[in-house]
Amino acid sequence: MAATRRNGPLERQRARLYWPFLAPALLVYGLLFLAPIAYSAWTSLYRWDGMGEMQWKGLDNYRVLWHDPAFATSIGNTLKILVVGGLITFLCSFLLTLLLREMRAKFFARSVLFFPNLVNAMVFGAVAGFLFSPDGPVNVVLGWLGVDAPKWLGSDNVFALIIATLIWTATGYYTTIIMAAVDQIPPYLYEAAALEGATAWQRLRHVTIPLAWDVITVCAVLWTVSSVKVFELILLFGGGNAGNPPAQTWTTAVYVYTAAFPTSSVPRLGLASAAALVSLVMVGLFTVLLRRIMRREPIQGMS
Repeated sequence: MAATRRNGPLERQRARLYWPFLAPALLVYGLLFLAPIAYSAWTSLYRWDGMGEMQWKGLDNYRVLWHDPAFATSIGNTLKILVVGGLITFLCSFLLTLLLREMRAKFFARSVLFFPNLVNAMVFGAVAGFLFSPDGPVNVVLGWLGVDAPKWLGSDNVFALIIATLIWTATGYYTTIIMAAVDQIPPYLYEAAALEGATAWQRLRHVTIPLAWDVITVCAVLWTVSSVKVFELILLFGGGNAGNPPAQTWTTAVYVYTAAFPTSSVPRLGLASAAALVSLVMVGLFTVLLRRIMRREPIQGMS
């Protein structure tokens, strides 16, 4: 009977329509994503400035990356954003979820929290340059309090300021997504937990997080992908009219940019392609690992 159903007319019709419906999406995906990746992989094996003849280098570009301290720094900074920034962002999101679920004006609060995502990164760079400049309002207030103001935009402090800005802008975004999942949790589950004497933290731990786990997993994957692409904030905070930001603040995305568009040397598109491929492999491995770590059996009986 099962074999008959699998080979029935409806199943045969579905099989005939499968590829005609799927082919356009595969074609677009291949042209816009797979083809550029393949071209980058091919370019990474050459020395090329984008204008002259391409010179075969094999794996030399990858050897240069292996021994380049700037690339090691960019990998380390990217991991700091991924791990440290991610942990603080999701901790703040969980705490805000705990507060917003009981708040009357939670929809207005969500809009306020989400607002930084609507603002262009250039605005943050301009505002930071005004607030944290040596003669800016922050240092003036600290001077009134008798505190020696640090060099906020100096090479030793600017990366911490960048991470803080990323956390501030991302917290509202992920809080909004998690709260959308929390809104689907039946209220009687919270009522039952409250009757059993569960505290707000226990309700968050044993009701909210388990039932919103699938959405939290998606948010974690989104953060992993976005952390590898952090670029404009570093360029705005650390850069300037003189050139690129200091190497202490580079991420892999900034390293690719500086290799492809240097300010005082010949472009190295082969090296930039190699660095981009390493970043792609890194984010792919982290995404797969994260999905495996966060995999759980679905919870039934929510309806």
